[in-house]
Amino acid sequence: MNSVNTAFRATLIGLVCLAMVASTTTKVPAQSSIEPQRELLLNGLRLLIWPRAGDADVLVKLRIHSGAAFDLANRSGQMTLLGDLLFPDPATREYFTEEMQGRLEVTTDHDSMTVVMKGKASEFEKIIEILRNALLTTQLAPETVASVRDARIKIVKDTSVSPAMLADRAIASRLFGDFPYGQLYTGSVESLGRVDRADLMLARDRFLNPNNATLAVAGGIQPARVLRTLRQLLGSWRKSEQVVPATFKQAQLPDARTLIIAAPSDQSAEIRLAVRGLTRSDRDVPAATLMAEIARRRWEKLSPELSRSPVFVRNEARSLPGMFVLGATVNNSMTARTMAGAREVVKSLMAAPATIAELDQTKSEVLSTLNKALSQPEGLVDAWLDIDTYKLSPVAEQLLLYRNVSADDVQRVATRLFNNAAMASVAIGNSEQLM
Repeated sequence: MNSVNTAFRATLIGLVCLAMVASTTTKVPAQSSIEPQRELLLNGLRLLIWPRAGDADVLVKLRIHSGAAFDLANRSGQMTLLGDLLFPDPATREYFTEEMQGRLEVTTDHDSMTVVMKGKASEFEKIIEILRNALLTTQLAPETVASVRDARIKIVKDTSVSPAMLADRAIASRLFGDFPYGQLYTGSVESLGRVDRADLMLARDRFLNPNNATLAVAGGIQPARVLRTLRQLLGSWRKSEQVVPATFKQAQLPDARTLIIAAPSDQSAEIRLAVRGLTRSDRDVPAATLMAEIARRRWEKLSPELSRSPVFVRNEARSLPGMFVLGATVNNSMTARTMAGAREVVKSLMAAPATIAELDQTKSEVLSTLNKALSQPEGLVDAWLDIDTYKLSPVAEQLLLYRNVSADDVQRVATRLFNNAAMASVAIGNSEQLM
């Protein structure tokens, strides 16, 4: 089983990239091939530019620093639907895939929306013109909204939901309730059906603004050309008077009883246990990230059968406090024992510091993962965009915190997260055999 999961990699990439930020001024001259040139348009749009000599392609990524957490009540999927409406014409996507052998996609999660446009560097002006049209003349005609909404609902209906996905959704809902992180950012058939044109117009006006965004450009193109094009085509993108802050009413404490969900299955069950976690900018994220890997190893040691099954422990830090979650696929008959083992692991993290061997092994794997992730240009761009999305702390301080995490730090963070915390738990499988 891969010991470093997706959320883990994303957090670590952000930490490493923090070490490359030299200033918070409008412009910071590039000092190496991995540090971007930073600029700021008059409308507040932040720019990151990486010229790559000899590269025939260009990668453009626009990060809107507001995501599905801002979906209106009972309308989850609203921001995802708005992302679909930026490029509703299939011919636009075909242009990128067929004409430029690139790609065009929009991804939305709870914390942000990201537009990805990859194509030929020689067509850079055309790419930005397409982006400009999407942002400044978003197609929100009633018939377009209806068509795109129907297409999104069809995707939701046709998407196969595995027991593992169902368990992930259930633990989020159990832990957060009506809080935004407890809702599906992709939406459900019912919630998408409630989203109307007025809702989308409101979301566009509130969030699709240059002073709520960062644009990254990497490829075979000189900064002077990038700046000239962006000033010409995106300079008229109107800034908002105020960026909407991420402030929501705190969720109620979760029910401490294990939620049993009957589902068609063979002999396996999905289990999840979670407590509320940290924000991405929290100084304890490095320690919590290492703690997740230590917890996974301890859980497997306590329950040897887990070494042969899908198992994970994730520190899911987000713009607002996220969650620390343990999950596994086990035999139905082993559900109670495995969940009890997870609780014992949590207690052990608070009871005593991690051993030197545990901490050293975890740090070694983390550094290896970082080197691999940062060797990819797109991963590097994403990491820099995360810096703006999550308002991460100054560089050297963050990286130093990560490098200097001690065993006592891990124990302290464990106590902070787990001591007297309300833990949510979910088990999905054959209800007659689960507990």
